[in-house]
Amino acid sequence: MRATYQKVSAFFLGSILFFVGYLLNFVFIKKQHMENNLQKNKDTALAVSLAILDGRWNDLDNLLDKNFTYTGDGFVFTKDEYIGFMQDMKAAFSDLKMTFPNIVAEEDMVSIRFISTAVNTGSFMGAPANKKNLEVHGIFMRKVKDGKVMQEWQTTDLLGVMKQIGFGALFGYSVFVGLFNVKQKRPVRKN
Repeated sequence: MRATYQKVSAFFLGSILFFVGYLLNFVFIKKQHMENNLQKNKDTALAVSLAILDGRWNDLDNLLDKNFTYTGDGFVFTKDEYIGFMQDMKAAFSDLKMTFPNIVAEEDMVSIRFISTAVNTGSFMGAPANKKNLEVHGIFMRKVKDGKVMQEWQTTDLLGVMKQIGFGALFGYSVFVGLFNVKQKRPVRKN
């Protein structure tokens, strides 16, 4: 009887250990899968900025979902308007560089803090070039699903930009646009 009891106890103990091992393995694999997805989302979100910096517009097009939307600094753009806006920005600011001090991901959202430096050598959004070196700080959040960026939200330190450009010039331009209800042309994507 004692031998039977020992066999049954060993069987149950073995079963429990097997189940615990299986459960721990499942949790480990699930955690590893989640970490891999977060890294893929970070890579995809960052690839958008790198494509813009390099002027790789076809790559940018492939990274953005067909229903992509951008909301930031008072603008809402479709995918083609966003690409056009970025093309205009790249044309207006020479020697454009960006650093990304912080990249944080949670589920399908990736937040990236950026610092851009450039020289304003062309007109942008109706404002003339001023040949000034600029350093622009901001944050964007990108929603990533199945390797595509679905949405982007951005905020930029516009007060910091105004201080560098010259508050009076930008303020005067803003008042003129506001008072006379001047409509900005929608950005147009170039080929």
